[in-house]
Amino acid sequence: MPDPRIIITSGEPAGIGPDIIAGINPEKFKAHLTVLGDRKMLETRARSLGSEISFSDDMTSSGDGDNIQVIDLPLASPCVPGQLDKNNAEYVLAMLQHACEACLQGEFDAMVTAPVHKEVINRAGVAFTGHTEFLADICNAKPVMLLTSENLRVALVTTHLPLRSVADAISRELIIEIVSILDRDLRSRFAIENPHIKVCGLNPHAGENGILGNEETDIIIPAIEALQSSGINLSGPYPADTLFTAGMLADADAVLAMYHDQGLPVLKYSGFHNAVNTTLGLPIIRTSVDHGTALDLAGTSRARADSLLTAIDSAILQTLCARNPA
Repeated sequence: MPDPRIIITSGEPAGIGPDIIAGINPEKFKAHLTVLGDRKMLETRARSLGSEISFSDDMTSSGDGDNIQVIDLPLASPCVPGQLDKNNAEYVLAMLQHACEACLQGEFDAMVTAPVHKEVINRAGVAFTGHTEFLADICNAKPVMLLTSENLRVALVTTHLPLRSVADAISRELIIEIVSILDRDLRSRFAIENPHIKVCGLNPHAGENGILGNEETDIIIPAIEALQSSGINLSGPYPADTLFTAGMLADADAVLAMYHDQGLPVLKYSGFHNAVNTTLGLPIIRTSVDHGTALDLAGTSRARADSLLTAIDSAILQTLCARNPA
């Protein structure tokens, strides 16, 4: 089988995306890597950081020494590290559109994304809540956000919602849909034959049988029972404050959290710099870093590329698993 073909978007140009791109050593990956972004900006940032990486439009260059292939997409405005410019918002979105469509067309096996800045995109007049939702719209698919670290996988029922909107957004149907996608993709992309999924409750103490909220008894438990009857291996709901302990996680292949800040702080505490964000439910493989644009670190040599390198590794492994599913 040919080596996986991975396209990497360089993210918000004023952030650390170009910095961590400069930290890639193509020779360390058994894959063909292609970076998407403004070639001159990427080269300038790499040189300023003392990186020896070089960018080439030669389709055979990736993995040949310090060379990596680049698809040149020019900036709308010159970029200064750490200084956001809303004129470059369309440039950022164009990268995502290009990479996603190239994967849909079979030109690449997976896409890896460096961080973008939601606020500046919205300031440019584009309603944007994140990579996950943007790519799902292009693919016309239901996305599931999954973050993984060395010893933990956490998927989310709701993603980028204000906390006051979470309870209203959760439904029996949504949980069934999310778990069905999670179970399928854990099998096909992570080679887990019969994944055990543990489900968090929404309320403190998982609602205390209705004393602290009815979402568990009225929504979450009926959804779990329906999924169990269909043959999916899951259990719960568990109080989140006790589920994220070593003993409870020992037999879990993934945890399903009800909202963003229920599960992700634990995962990032356990594996920050080495965690990966994966969007399940798409017809393509997409992985990403577990951090933001870190404008204060851009151009300073203090940004770490660990999460990006791990995201590339994960994209490669998911590609290989997808070729040989469990």
